[in-house]
Amino acid sequence: MSTQPLTLAAVNRMDEEAFVTSFGDIAEHSPWVAELAGRVRPYPDRDAMVAAFATAVRQAGVEAQRALLLAHPDLAGRAAIANELAPESRNEQASAGLDRMTADEYARFSDMNARYRARHGIPFILAVKGATKQQILDAFEARVDNDPAEEFATALSQVERIIRFRLEDRVAS
Repeated sequence: MSTQPLTLAAVNRMDEEAFVTSFGDIAEHSPWVAELAGRVRPYPDRDAMVAAFATAVRQAGVEAQRALLLAHPDLAGRAAIANELAPESRNEQASAGLDRMTADEYARFSDMNARYRARHGIPFILAVKGATKQQILDAFEARVDNDPAEEFATALSQVERIIRFRLEDRVAS
């Protein structure tokens, strides 16, 4: 991944393979999102690119959406402890302090992850960029008892926020 954001002109010039290579990891372990989003190029601006990725997620079937949600790691979960997170997930979780937790905080996150998965069948998904541990825990508490269909929709909207943040980091405005 380049540290210098790509220009929109460079993005629009990419062939399909280069586009998917560059953006296939934007949606967690789901390159199909980039494949679909790339088909509507050229993008007039970065917001149109973000919208194309969001549309790809929204228009996918429920099973593809569920697979996308299930590809996300638990916040401060087993993958984080084992250092198995994708680089952007690791950076996002670290920015929220999830890589520096006390034993009590870790136990609370583990409990919330388990409760959420048991009720909803998907991991708790929150765009954590700019959030604190306490804000994340508050969101867990606010959402854990929601209706599963409502949470499925909320999780998809959070995936769209994550995608936006990641594209904003990679593509110049």
